[in-house]
Amino acid sequence: MSDSLNYTTSPLPSSVPSVTGDLNATLCQDWEQSHHLLFHLANLSLGLGFLIPTTIALHMIFLRLLLMTGCSLFIAWATLYRCTLDVMVWNVVFLLVNFMHFFFLLYKRRPIKIDRELKSLYKRMFEPLHVREALFQRLTGQFCTIQTLKKGQVYAAEDKTSVDERLSILLKGKMKVSYRGHFLHNIYTNAFIDSPEFRSTQMNRGERFQVTITAEEHCKLLCWSRERLTYFLESESFLNEVFRYLIGKDITNKLYSLNDPTLSDKAVKKMDRQPSLCSQLSMMQMRNSMASTSDTDDVLNQILRGGSTGSSLPVTSDRA
Repeated sequence: MSDSLNYTTSPLPSSVPSVTGDLNATLCQDWEQSHHLLFHLANLSLGLGFLIPTTIALHMIFLRLLLMTGCSLFIAWATLYRCTLDVMVWNVVFLLVNFMHFFFLLYKRRPIKIDRELKSLYKRMFEPLHVREALFQRLTGQFCTIQTLKKGQVYAAEDKTSVDERLSILLKGKMKVSYRGHFLHNIYTNAFIDSPEFRSTQMNRGERFQVTITAEEHCKLLCWSRERLTYFLESESFLNEVFRYLIGKDITNKLYSLNDPTLSDKAVKKMDRQPSLCSQLSMMQMRNSMASTSDTDDVLNQILRGGSTGSSLPVTSDRA
């Protein structure tokens, strides 16, 4: 009885550990063959792609290009040397995904062709404010038109033309602003034509021009539909701030022209002052005062003398 018990509790044969050791040795025999040159080059491409600093302007394009290179090398390694279907399939998927991203990045950086008539406007007004060509093309390509005026034609007539229809920039030529036959100032190339009206009537619809704007030369205008432009700017916050700055600066330049109507075209173009709310209010007050006071000649004389606009103009109530 004791002999049988001793027999049943004897240890397992020593051959079992040797089988496990043989299995481990079999699993590790192919390591050296797997480490092919293509395998190392593929991983090197991925590593270089991940090390590209974000300060480089084209870092995303370089990253996608190196990822595509790494995936292609993995596909070649898995197909030619390992015959591993799952590695090949996954890298084909990664290659396609990166190729689509790479193509999209190239498409976003494609050169934008700006109309020749608008190139000067973009270079002078919008490019210094970091407005991209694609955004400028959207701004000028959807809801604006280019119109022409012959010498002597009227852009806006006082007390007749509504200010709610459009906002325009003068692309070519020169225009004259007058009130009841009295000259106020000129409008030159790459300047807004009706910026004071646009700013002062944003909260009040249905108003009309208080001045007359006439073409002094053959003029070309870029005209936006005011309603559609306002709707577009509400969805583009950056461009909305750009317009606020440009219109404010344009109002300021017109204010200086009113104070000194002898300014030449070259002097007006050199004006690059920050728009101030005080200047914009003075411009609006000036036009409103001229339209509401009966003593128009006195107001014009004060303007021509170059005095302080905000303090020299009388404050009167608007006409009914």
